Amino acid sequence: MKKIAIYSFLFAPLFLGSCSLFELDNYDEPKETIRGVVVDKATGEPVLTDQGSEGIRVRMKELSWGDNADYNPDFYCMPDGSFQNTKIFEGYYHVTVDGPFIPLIREVEDTGVPIADESMELNIKGVTEVKFEVEPFLHVEWAAEPTVSNGRITAKVKVTRGVDKQTFRDKIEPMNPGAYTDDYLNVTDIQLFVSYSSTVGYRARDERWSSQIEYTGSAFEPLLGEPVTIKSLGTIPSGRKVFIRAAARIDYPTAEIKRWNYSDVMEIIIP
Repeated sequence: MKKIAIYSFLFAPLFLGSCSLFELDNYDEPKETIRGVVVDKATGEPVLTDQGSEGIRVRMKELSWGDNADYNPDFYCMPDGSFQNTKIFEGYYHVTVDGPFIPLIREVEDTGVPIADESMELNIKGVTEVKFEVEPFLHVEWAAEPTVSNGRITAKVKVTRGVDKQTFRDKIEPMNPGAYTDDYLNVTDIQLFVSYSSTVGYRARDERWSSQIEYTGSAFEPLLGEPVTIKSLGTIPSGRKVFIRAAARIDYPTAEIKRWNYSDVMEIIIP
């Protein structure tokens, strides 16, 4: 009996202390919504993107907790340049986007001295609508209707600059004085992404059929504004419906990634 009494006495604090493990979280579930779109400042058209980390990143920090608050988990735009997050706590936030366009937040890399800040600070309560106007690096569009022969797609793509060279330099060079190079503006590749999915892109592509053309140095410069022919790989089975998108990028990273600018999506029936 003594042993039983001693053991009961020793374990009692453990049971009392463990009660907190079973307490319910009394915080309300986040239920506010931020909804927005990223558009070309010059045209007002949505900036088309990939649906993943190679696309347009949305980054938020709740300022209600002070300057040292951590960033919320990043999320990404849909292919049409829109975004939505329905699980946000009510509060005051800093919101910015990173993608294939002139960075909204620009500062001197070595010192952190601010140069420009086109991000937003806003109260999020209920459904909050936002629109970011940006300067995309490139415009990518179809130059003609794609054709299909023997299970292969032939597409003509036109790539033009979304921001002129001088404006690009004026905004990018001060971020890292002395390290700027005109090579940043070189178009490095054109992609033809092919997929059964309507969200076709780098993240949703079929590698059997998707293709690319790579360029070195300034080799693409004479092709700006001109139709460029690109063909799919392999043989797509007859009777299938696939989706295609074209993409191109320059030799300059944003948020450490060289991101593509995209065309719209086209649906193709393989005869």
